[in-house]
Amino acid sequence: MATSYDYAPLFRSSVGFDRVFNLLENAQRARSISDWPPYDIVKTGDDSYRISIAVAGFAQGDLDITFQSNLLTVTGKKQEASAKGYLHRGIAGRPFEHRFELADHVRVNGANLQNGLLSIDLIREIPEALKPRRIDIQTDPALAQKAAPAQIDAQKAA
Repeated sequence: MATSYDYAPLFRSSVGFDRVFNLLENAQRARSISDWPPYDIVKTGDDSYRISIAVAGFAQGDLDITFQSNLLTVTGKKQEASAKGYLHRGIAGRPFEHRFELADHVRVNGANLQNGLLSIDLIREIPEALKPRRIDIQTDPALAQKAAPAQIDAQKAA
């Protein structure tokens, strides 16, 4: 049973969140797509992640990784092998496509194929202009003198 949500009421009371609503709608649609081959998403550090996809039987030339506009696409298509000699064919080799929506400032750092696992390393690099910065509080020198308590310069006669 598929449930569909209507985000229209949220559009009336929010500004600038169009991308978030689009992500939610795309995530709902993507659920019906097969999750084959299985994959893991792991946070490996404060600003680093790894996506590992089980691609047993796929060679490096059978896989393609594309990154464009915060969308990482991994596709696999095995070249046709001869069915001659197989008594049982249990290792799936069907074509696949996985799409991952990445947050702003997340980029692909590298990919590695080892022991049937395709590992894609991601890193989040926030530009200096967007990082939090400390703001010094300044005071007006004239205002600082007025606020200072009055001091007695000479002794009073008792």
